[in-house]
Amino acid sequence: MNDLSIPAPSAGILELSAVEAISEIRKRHLSPLDVVDAAIDRIEATDAAINAIPVRCFDAARSAARRLMDRAAVGEGWPLLCGLPLAVKDNTDVAGVPTSGGSALTAGRVPDVSDPTISRLQRNGAIVIGKSNLSELGGANTTNALFGATRNPFFPALTSGGSSGGSAAALAAHQVYLGHGNDVGGSLRTPAAFCGVAGLRPTPGLVARKPLSDPFDTVFVEGPMARTIPDLALMLDAMTGFHAADLISREKKPMSFQNAAARPNWTTRVAVSEDLDLLPVAGGIRSGFGRAIDRLRRGGCAMIEAAPDLSGVPAVIRALRGLAYLATWGKHWPQSRERFTPEVAGDIGYGENLSAADIAGAMAHRAALYRRAMSFFADFDILICPTTQVTPFPVDVRWPTEIDGQASDTYIDWIMITYVWSILGCPALAVPAGRDLDGMPVSLQIVGPPHSEERLLSFAARIEQEFGARS
Repeated sequence: MNDLSIPAPSAGILELSAVEAISEIRKRHLSPLDVVDAAIDRIEATDAAINAIPVRCFDAARSAARRLMDRAAVGEGWPLLCGLPLAVKDNTDVAGVPTSGGSALTAGRVPDVSDPTISRLQRNGAIVIGKSNLSELGGANTTNALFGATRNPFFPALTSGGSSGGSAAALAAHQVYLGHGNDVGGSLRTPAAFCGVAGLRPTPGLVARKPLSDPFDTVFVEGPMARTIPDLALMLDAMTGFHAADLISREKKPMSFQNAAARPNWTTRVAVSEDLDLLPVAGGIRSGFGRAIDRLRRGGCAMIEAAPDLSGVPAVIRALRGLAYLATWGKHWPQSRERFTPEVAGDIGYGENLSAADIAGAMAHRAALYRRAMSFFADFDILICPTTQVTPFPVDVRWPTEIDGQASDTYIDWIMITYVWSILGCPALAVPAGRDLDGMPVSLQIVGPPHSEERLLSFAARIEQEFGARS
């Protein structure tokens, strides 16, 4: 298959990595206005084909670039990100820019302040170029009633995945250097895999989150997306830190994730599983994953076939998702039922029908799963599995109804391979690993115990060395 319709990267300075672009700005070979103008030109030239950035703030971005340049001209040092253009997922507030959530229920609000994650990125020198498209009210595929579907930049007849599909597509199309996303069941990692970029779901609390209906939740996280692992680590450095509004956030340790990415290394205790001994996985994913693992072995990475005991996890996920969606959207339910997608309405309805015993059982089972996973990670530093159970599917298909001949019961069955790590609070990183025989991006999901981001980044950087950093 070869359906690349976005001009094969002739994107000028946007072909640079974020790290390279920052180096050029610090040497005064480029300016923030240069990179912002390049991003605007690229979006205008390519976005009609993919629909990644439907909400744009170009004038504000140019003004922010000029302010950075004025401060540098009077001797202020450059902030960490030096004015690099950033795409922000459109369920997250940027001061002065409308937030839609991709739904008529939430559209039209123009916030006065940016959410904590974005505010920190802006203080560290990121310049928001626009809001990226997303799934409507938390679905698993990037399409919504306001802006339509985001297409895969490499195969425009296919989906970019979701729900952070706009950010992933914008990165893959070289529209921006960095992409913001957030993740419940795989919303960072699935589109990263489909679009051939990197995405990290961090340990809950590492990155301060936007205000949530349930501030005690540990499933929703904010995270970085980028084209290379050093860029991903750079953005993570610019995102982390305590914010009083997020009670699980914490002060940043005196470490640099960039330093971890700069030390590519195989770790010694690596497990590998193509299906977690549990899930249906499409043949194309199995074959691409197998070839990638063989290449890592030839490159010196020793692995053992193993997976933690995750039996019963789909039922736990469905119950806890239903409960969380009811808590988040209950104020609109059932009076606005017709405004919800069938999938999200189904989640809310499922939560509404849970008994106290159902909820208690799901919580107890989740605790047992966590203990078994932590026992597993006492023996292994990292687990490698596929990032997705299916390859990108047609853009007008909302979700795969079967996987490898097995019928799907719900629309979240196809993202279970990412969702399990969300429920367990484990950091998980989607790293590109070449292409399959049809030209589709192959993505490896590397998972570790909580607070193992440095190890994951170092390991992912070694994978990137093996396959090459650029798509």
